[in-house]
Amino acid sequence: MLLANRIAIVTGAGGGLGRAHALTLARYGAKVAVNDVKLEMAEAVAQEIRAAGGEALAIAGSVTDEAAVQAMVGQVMDAWGRIDILVNNAGILRDKTFAKMSLDDFRLVMDVHLMGSVICTKAVWEIMREQRYGRIVMTTSSSGLYGNFGQSNYGAAKMALVGLMQTLALEGEKYGVRVNCLAPTAATQMTEGVLAEDGLTKLAPELVSPAVVALVRESAPTRTILCAGAGHFAEAHITLTDGIQIGSRPDAAEQVIARWAEVGDRSGEIVPDYGFTQAERELAAAGHSDGAVAVAR
Repeated sequence: MLLANRIAIVTGAGGGLGRAHALTLARYGAKVAVNDVKLEMAEAVAQEIRAAGGEALAIAGSVTDEAAVQAMVGQVMDAWGRIDILVNNAGILRDKTFAKMSLDDFRLVMDVHLMGSVICTKAVWEIMREQRYGRIVMTTSSSGLYGNFGQSNYGAAKMALVGLMQTLALEGEKYGVRVNCLAPTAATQMTEGVLAEDGLTKLAPELVSPAVVALVRESAPTRTILCAGAGHFAEAHITLTDGIQIGSRPDAAEQVIARWAEVGDRSGEIVPDYGFTQAERELAAAGHSDGAVAVAR
């Protein structure tokens, strides 16, 4: 029972990945608040948890509705007194090429995936900081990490969640709040028509959910991007190459172009500890290491 007596909220948990996450967290001992825009779907999952001997609440509400999210958090606190885990899973698709996509569809996907995660995280952030314990999972995607044809809105939102995770992990570290990203591949209503039919049977949502348990356990990592699908698990990283120092010279652009292969040489690349790592390296290469430290602070 890795999650015994832990209190979890899973958004968009009325079906698909969210349902699988909720059931799996409950199986490992967590008490789960099952959120969905449709109460009957949330209640059906909550009933599954109860039937298996667990504890669950069904709570309806859109993650984009600040008042509904605050009410959800209040209901969970009233019932169980704390919130240990938040899994930001709720999402939608509005796939079209960028040329054919309306700005309304772009904003809608950004609102649900990005702002929905922001709103839910903000609602539990102070609770987790005050209790000095919290585990938050953002749901990113390979479409954001690497791009995918026809998903500019979805990809933009999903990559934005990585940036959110990176910063919140740094800000939450001294309070015991750990923040990670999950990049899932699963056959759900959202992926119908997106994934090849012959592979769907191997992409059950339940095969992703063990990754969530790994990301929210007591000894969980922080600032990890964990990719999961078909029972396969891998980490994704945003790296920085060693690069070259050209300095101030009139032909700097020509030098960058001429030495392009050196700029992109990955043999010495690193995973930066924080955003200012780039500035520190650049200043150090220019001979101003003391200035780099000042920038980092």
